[in-house]
Amino acid sequence: MSRELKLERPLVFFDLETTGTNAVTDRIVEISVVKRYPDGRVEEKTQRVNPKRHIPEEATAVHHITDEMVADAPTFEQIANSFHKFLEGCDIAGFNSNKFDVPLLIEEFGRAGINFDVAGRKFIDVQNIFHKMEQRTLVAAYRFYCGKELDGAHSAAGDTMATMEVLLAQINRYAELGNDVKSLSEFSGGGRNLDLAARIVLNDNDVPVFNFGKYKGRPVEEVLRREPSYYNWIMQGEFAKNTKDVLTQLRYKYFDK
Repeated sequence: MSRELKLERPLVFFDLETTGTNAVTDRIVEISVVKRYPDGRVEEKTQRVNPKRHIPEEATAVHHITDEMVADAPTFEQIANSFHKFLEGCDIAGFNSNKFDVPLLIEEFGRAGINFDVAGRKFIDVQNIFHKMEQRTLVAAYRFYCGKELDGAHSAAGDTMATMEVLLAQINRYAELGNDVKSLSEFSGGGRNLDLAARIVLNDNDVPVFNFGKYKGRPVEEVLRREPSYYNWIMQGEFAKNTKDVLTQLRYKYFDK
């Protein structure tokens, strides 16, 4: 018997095509969002975006979007309010979205003067579910779970619809996988990450620790007390805004007691 995706509020599936793979410095050239409502209705919103910079040839080779194709498209600043409203009150799902798409989207909203608040939202990364279960790519996932070839791969709209179909197939394939947003979010996100990029995580004792660099595995509080300049280094570096926000919240917690 087929299991339905249980939603208490809208869940948006989204995908970005970009100028590159740096979530902090690269820009969106296409965004597609599919909103699935608790009653099963689906609403789509897709837009090409002028990144106001050259799209590198290696990026074009992946998504086939050129400078000429977005020359007359709106900038992200011009569509930011519309997409922010469309995402309001929604949980978020995507493919490799926790580490790349969501952090990059936060950066783009920030450059447009909008704070995209992630507090209270649930995040489902379909790629993480797939990798935990099968270890494949989106094209292979679509073939494996849906029994079809993915036409339009590496277009935002095509990848977004495929991601939604894959998640619906996953919850029916794995009996141990929950079909509500909370359990899917916890399973796909690992449940131990404090920031979306997993730069700061909880250790086995539920203590926040750094998950990268020379202080990997070391408690955040200990590092900030011994080397206060490490905080400034991260704030000035090419780290996602979400990571910086989480670190700042921890810093306030430790030093404003």
